[in-house]
Amino acid sequence: MNVLQNIENDIVRLTTLIKTEYPELYIFLEETPITVPSVNDPDINIKVMEDYNESLKQLLKHHIETHKKN
Repeated sequence: MNVLQNIENDIVRLTTLIKTEYPELYIFLEETPITVPSVNDPDINIKVMEDYNESLKQLLKHHIETHKKN
């Protein structure tokens, strides 16, 4: 598998986890600015996908940290 496929697989895994385990967070994924390209024909490359993957990880991490159950 190449690097881009690995990143895409990780994105799918993360979004599935968010959808199933944190549905309250899932509704915000479509509203995330990173998903809305500012140009008509965005260049989707490894860097863009890595950044999006990282943004998902950070979103999930922040949510978990701020919504810990005592």
